Amino acid sequence: MRLPYVPDPPQTATEDEAKILASVQARRAPKPLLPLDLALLHSFPIADGWNSFIGAIRTRTGLSTVVRELAICRVAVVNGALFEWEQHAPLLQEGGLSEAALQVVGNARTDFSDVVAEEVLTREQRAVLKYTDAMTKTVTVPDEVFQELKGCFNEKEVVEITATVAAYNCVSRFLVALDVGEKNH
Repeated sequence: MRLPYVPDPPQTATEDEAKILASVQARRAPKPLLPLDLALLHSFPIADGWNSFIGAIRTRTGLSTVVRELAICRVAVVNGALFEWEQHAPLLQEGGLSEAALQVVGNARTDFSDVVAEEVLTREQRAVLKYTDAMTKTVTVPDEVFQELKGCFNEKEVVEITATVAAYNCVSRFLVALDVGEKNH
């Protein structure tokens, strides 16, 4: 990490900071705080907002585990966020994605239109991955990529997929810029 992590457990100076810390710890429970948390807790207001927003993305959408984790893992691959990949690829496998499909997702050069991708990923999964790539690589999503996603998911799901991709682009950029987890430098 390019900055020192805060101590674990972090010191709090106010009742508000103590509430924020308790909220972050509760979201991670029963596991301990992650290096990401120990970086974010340099700023309690940032940690609080992050915990709320990312917590909603992770636990309060209607997306399946596979759809959510496909978007997150692909952002990690495209942005080279190894810490993010290591945290989320196991969740993708637990959600039922095959090892062969995981290899395709983990290849930064895959465009998801070849025969191998079609053999190991569903139409819906490929649509999520193409959309994630467009949002992450160029921000602007071509109409045909958007229409493919919209043909597989309802409007609520499209919004939730979009928010997930956007949120985890933020996460990956934070992780890589500060080298959280010592994976990128």
